[in-house]
Amino acid sequence: LAAAGKINLSYVCRVLRLTLLALDIVETILDRRQPPQLKMDMLPQPLPVEWARQRRHLKLMNSRPYDH
Repeated sequence: LAAAGKINLSYVCRVLRLTLLALDIVETILDRRQPPQLKMDMLPQPLPVEWARQRRHLKLMNSRPYDH
């Protein structure tokens, strides 16, 4: 992907990790409701797969129906 798009491999890897974010976290970011301190470099490497752990790490305690 990086070579085909002539994009830095490191950037592509960071962006691809975002596909693992809990749906409510993505929704919060897209709605621009995330805490101001939430930055790309806050996302752990590797990102926890469990959405509840993502919320705890990012201090986003939304209770959403997506966990079922």
